[in-house]
Amino acid sequence: MFRFIHAADPHLDSPLKGLELHPGAPVDVLRGATRRAFENLVQLAVDEPVDFVVIAGDLYDGDWRDYSTGLFFRSQMVRLGAVNIPVYLIAGNHDAASVISRKLSLPDNVHVFSTRTAESFKVPGLPVVIHGRGFPSRAVPENLANDYPPVIPGMFNVGLLHTSLMGRPGHDTYAPCSEQDLRSKGYAYWALGHVHEPEVISQDPWIVFAGNCQGRHARETGPRGCRLVTVSETLTIESVEWHTLDVVRWQDVRVNLEGVETETKAIQCIRSALADAVKEAEGRLLASRVTLTGPSILHGSL
Repeated sequence: MFRFIHAADPHLDSPLKGLELHPGAPVDVLRGATRRAFENLVQLAVDEPVDFVVIAGDLYDGDWRDYSTGLFFRSQMVRLGAVNIPVYLIAGNHDAASVISRKLSLPDNVHVFSTRTAESFKVPGLPVVIHGRGFPSRAVPENLANDYPPVIPGMFNVGLLHTSLMGRPGHDTYAPCSEQDLRSKGYAYWALGHVHEPEVISQDPWIVFAGNCQGRHARETGPRGCRLVTVSETLTIESVEWHTLDVVRWQDVRVNLEGVETETKAIQCIRSALADAVKEAEGRLLASRVTLTGPSILHGSL
């Protein structure tokens, strides 16, 4: 048996949009949220412990503001290398825009797939082969999946791909491909990135968007995290478990004011809804957008 983590779209040091200008906002927490979420990912890998980690693109968010972004990532990879956990990653569209990242020296436990052609890499000591290709440029209109190698018999085959499939709301259509394109390769697990909303496309074979590690704005609501995959000795998938990583939780708190006739009662309803959202956030900082619904005579004053 072996286990691995599928993560995607950490967007390290990407700002959380629309929060820092609010009076009293915990600026340090907001600015460090993507790093803390990534540290949670690394800690999960160490605690389980897993046999390897795959990251399906958009590690960065374009060119870094300073070199500390790359040094932070390198330090986290060193942590995993110290406990013999290899990491396999591909460049996404945001990584392709980063010039300085190409000069970063990574530790030996990190393998970055080619951006020129799809390649296969066998995980040392395990019956696992990972097929992947990174983005050579920010916009990739062609179907990269077509060029992925055929399945290797007797091995657990993983496809690592940054793609929008045939399109997803809020995401540019990059490396478009169909579910059938992926199925035709015969891989046991497709680890996808680019789409930030966690989604299981298929369970036979497993085709999964891990989603991003940390929500970055008000449209990325709800838990964000990664998948922990357990594979049996017969090379069949036993489980694909969700693990939450985010440190700031975005939530659209919807409050129905139908029949509410006083502002005092309206505020009570809002307080109650926010209290429920805080409870669901399980100790995380909650960034909430309150949406009032339903017909009410308070419409004008509110």
